[in-house]
Amino acid sequence: MLVTFIASSTRSIEDKWRRIWEEGRVYEADLDPSKPKFYLTVAYPYPNSPQHVGHGRTYTITDIYARYKRMRGFQVLFPMGFHYTGTPILAMAKRLASGDEELRDLFIKIYKVPEGVLKDLEDPLKMARFFHEEIKAGMREMGYSIDWRREFTTVDPGYSRFIQWQFRKLRERGYIKIGTHPVGWCPSCGNPVGQHDTKGDVEPEVVEFVAIKFKMEDFFIPTATLRPETVFGVTNIWVNPKADYVKAVVDGERWIVGLKASERLKHQNLKVEVLEVFKGRDIVGRSAVNPVNGQSIPILEAGFVDPGHATGVVMSVPSHAPYDYMALKEVKEKTGCSIEPITIISFEGAGEVPAADICREMDIKSQTDLKLEDATKELYRRELASGVMLDNTGKYSGMRVSEARELIKRELIEKGDAQMIYELSEKVYCRCGEECVVKILENQWFIDYGNPHWKEKVYECLDSMRIVPEELRVEFKNVVDWLRERACARQRGLGTKLPWDESWIIESLSDSTIYMAYYIVAKYVNMGLLDPNRLNDGFFDYVFLGLGDPRDVASSTGVKTELIEEIRREFTYYYPLDSRHSGRDLVPNHLTFFIFNHVAVFPREFWPRQIVTNGSVLMEGRKMSKSLGNIIPLREAVREYGADALRIAVVSTAGLLQDANFSPSLAKSVADFLEALCREYRVVAAMPGGHSKVDRVDRWLMSRLQRTVEEVTEAFEELDVRRVVQLVLYQMDSDLNWFLRRKGCLSLEEASHYSNTLKKFMDIRARLLAPLAPYTAEEVWSIIGGGGLVCKAEWPRPDPSLIDDEAEKGEDFIKELIEDTNRILRVLPGRPSKIVYYVAAGWKWEVYREALNMEKPDVKAILIGLEKTGVELDRATIVKFIRSTIDMLPKMDRDFAKSWVEFKQSHEFNLLEEVKGFLEREFKCEVLIYREDAPGVYDPKRRAVLARPCKPAIYVELEEG
Repeated sequence: MLVTFIASSTRSIEDKWRRIWEEGRVYEADLDPSKPKFYLTVAYPYPNSPQHVGHGRTYTITDIYARYKRMRGFQVLFPMGFHYTGTPILAMAKRLASGDEELRDLFIKIYKVPEGVLKDLEDPLKMARFFHEEIKAGMREMGYSIDWRREFTTVDPGYSRFIQWQFRKLRERGYIKIGTHPVGWCPSCGNPVGQHDTKGDVEPEVVEFVAIKFKMEDFFIPTATLRPETVFGVTNIWVNPKADYVKAVVDGERWIVGLKASERLKHQNLKVEVLEVFKGRDIVGRSAVNPVNGQSIPILEAGFVDPGHATGVVMSVPSHAPYDYMALKEVKEKTGCSIEPITIISFEGAGEVPAADICREMDIKSQTDLKLEDATKELYRRELASGVMLDNTGKYSGMRVSEARELIKRELIEKGDAQMIYELSEKVYCRCGEECVVKILENQWFIDYGNPHWKEKVYECLDSMRIVPEELRVEFKNVVDWLRERACARQRGLGTKLPWDESWIIESLSDSTIYMAYYIVAKYVNMGLLDPNRLNDGFFDYVFLGLGDPRDVASSTGVKTELIEEIRREFTYYYPLDSRHSGRDLVPNHLTFFIFNHVAVFPREFWPRQIVTNGSVLMEGRKMSKSLGNIIPLREAVREYGADALRIAVVSTAGLLQDANFSPSLAKSVADFLEALCREYRVVAAMPGGHSKVDRVDRWLMSRLQRTVEEVTEAFEELDVRRVVQLVLYQMDSDLNWFLRRKGCLSLEEASHYSNTLKKFMDIRARLLAPLAPYTAEEVWSIIGGGGLVCKAEWPRPDPSLIDDEAEKGEDFIKELIEDTNRILRVLPGRPSKIVYYVAAGWKWEVYREALNMEKPDVKAILIGLEKTGVELDRATIVKFIRSTIDMLPKMDRDFAKSWVEFKQSHEFNLLEEVKGFLEREFKCEVLIYREDAPGVYDPKRRAVLARPCKPAIYVELEEG
């Protein structure tokens, strides 16, 4: 168990401000023509369990962005719904009802569900309602600025009518069809499965295999492969010696396949009659005939063969398959057999046996080496990209691999020497616990995402959209490229019935693509102004597409025409959607379907404008997993650390697309930081009005503040939330600490003379903090007397008149000087009694000015220019300095040096004189300042000659004894 340390004051602050927000209906957003709108949504959650810390990242980023946009003057709409559709909730309820002890333990020990409630949760709808309220409570506690008036579930009557309208539109436009298609399938649930139906949210990817039939006496041994063109290089067949295999009649042919594979093949419309069960070792040593060349090849044993995958039998192509190469190598070492790889493909850089080459490259030593998977993919990539078939492939010789593959596949199938079968790309389990298979569905309804005309519109929309981060644009385009038909309905589960065939229920990744539009309608349904059971296609046509007569719509729905027109106005005000937020794992499905369906249903002016995706969250470097016991429910984490600390902890450790690392120790340190920040605000608020003269340090802090506002604003626009956290929490803290240090204040309490500057700083900091840590920001805003709520305050704008380049560079110079001095002090054997700084001679400043302004600095040109100034120095000394300066330029901060040199020698000298007292406090000794070229310089160790512009020479005298 985590140790609860959150202060009661933090909890009371959260309760207070949440109550004020809700009583003031602060986040309710209606049509406001006086403001620009900003409409953003995040994926609505499945209520089959509480949300955990990992979920918090996506929702928190969305809320931070919403709060920022609201302060920028936008009328922000941020709604939320709940996705009941599909089988996940049914599967969970089914497991609970069956007495699944693992699930009961999870609910009681991790999710903290009262044991007395479990019986109720065996009802799917009751489970959904229970976790719906749990998730909603967590979102409220996290401070999400949601307009809850628009809440709905996907089994609400109004929503179902909306989805039926959408599906009728898709069918009218030719995007829905009926046919036969392979799909991921749960044999237990009797339903197709998608990402949201599987354990771990794994998308069941159906892969097409070619089962090539090798003849063994009266039986065929069908070997499933993704690379039929390599059949010419087969040297043997692999079977698992310990596994069960069957002799079976499959659609009238006699086959030998794995026992588990035979069961899976039954789902692919193949009639399978098992004749005999035997062990794989019983046929090891037998031979089979290759259908393309009539060669007899041996059957060998291999433990890596999965008897339940595809057909459970594998053809071995050791020259082009690293797994086969390593397995054959070990068999040869063990048995002394004389089988040699047969190379049938060549490509640039390939050796005699390409698989051997890549195994050597990757230092693969055995058939269990995990690197074999990467080796297989890399060799496949090389051969597909530039591979050419060799002479031993007959009429295919000279063809590119990609071309030969399709021709060989077609010919094998036409001759009856092969047939298509399907398999999942990896093992996938339904949420009910059953392993998923591929099933060929007949008379199944599909959305035709492969329609080329539809894809053209999707590409057009994608090209017009902002994708954040931009590097994901290629990934979206790749998904659009490969998307094909997708089953869109099932015969069980929660959800909306298919309007033209009510024996089907629309599945969860098909009823969740344009629901952003329904949030507009949901408000009016929830207010009791619309009867959801009377919503019809005419209503949705008018509200969303502007079609029809509002008077007719009003009559058919039983409301006034003015209400229908108001809903239409609100829709056209908020649409299109300005920003859609989700995790990266939804790019291959939901987020791409979202674009497809919007361009199918809505006119161009309502196509979405932006998609924002983020990575997931790790728990102290490890994936969150029930088996690892490292899942922390969101509400529990809020109780442990406080909402604001948790918000910052889940968004601050990684860039948007990277996986963030949640650390309890980080959350605790952020909580401590925010508590300390509140104390600082109380100190500043108690200060009397300041009356000290504004000096360079005040000017520096105000200038830094303008830069920070500019940087934070830019980071928010780029959704670089990690950068925002670094600036608002840590950089601003560093700036404040430097200000106090320069003022000679050991604590904030000693800085009351500078309250005017500090209050301006604290005012802006509260506003910059507001999107990140809304509770803390409201509290500190009220402490310093900010008007109203900070969440509604105007976003700060940088004031160019307060930018002071000289003050900023001056303080940077002082910080660097202190660091240089400390480096020297660290290697000296005693305490300093005196530190002397020497400002570089005037002629050195001229050298720097010339060198920094030349594109290609030249010793001779600089020297000629310098001699014109009348410098009286040894020429060799000057040349040496010029050369050393030119050598230093690549490592120099040239922008800083260039502007500093323009300030001239006198500026550096006067600045050092000005901060002399500060330096003496810092080093607790006497400080002297000299110009290198002034008379009477105290320089017992001849250090002054080392002085350079921006880098005074330093001499330290130590205390005696």
